[in-house]
Amino acid sequence: MDPFDDPRLTAMGLFAEVYTGIADKNRRAFAEAGLSEVDFETLIRLARSPGQGLRMSDLAAQTNLSTSGITRVIDRLEREGLVSREACATDRRAFYPQITEAGRARLLEVLPRHLDDIEHWFTGLLQPAELDRFLETLRLIRDVVRPCATAGAEEVEPAT
Repeated sequence: MDPFDDPRLTAMGLFAEVYTGIADKNRRAFAEAGLSEVDFETLIRLARSPGQGLRMSDLAAQTNLSTSGITRVIDRLEREGLVSREACATDRRAFYPQITEAGRARLLEVLPRHLDDIEHWFTGLLQPAELDRFLETLRLIRDVVRPCATAGAEEVEPAT
């Protein structure tokens, strides 16, 4: 067997091509809304989290950024009024970035096009049963290669 015809290489290559192709389609909609990919990812993760906020360490783990990297993203989003920093009720040294109403509005601006793009270029190409199985498979793989991707999904308790 030719080592270059290994189906594992094919699987990885196809996965990479699909991801980069879809990411390229998404990038256009994000740019039109004044967001980078990492801005969108950060805001959508905050918006979908309990209490619409996460600990910085959990957000860093979920986005696969370093602590200093996510701090720079949060600093920029805070300057734009898209996130705020809320004090932690149990640790005065810590804070939780939380999405603001302006951040939610920015997401709502890009979300219809983003969802249309997802439907057109990805999920709409699959039958419902295929999509269910595909999501199950992606979660299986994600949980092995990025177990921290759902860090902090439990309820957070910023100070009130």
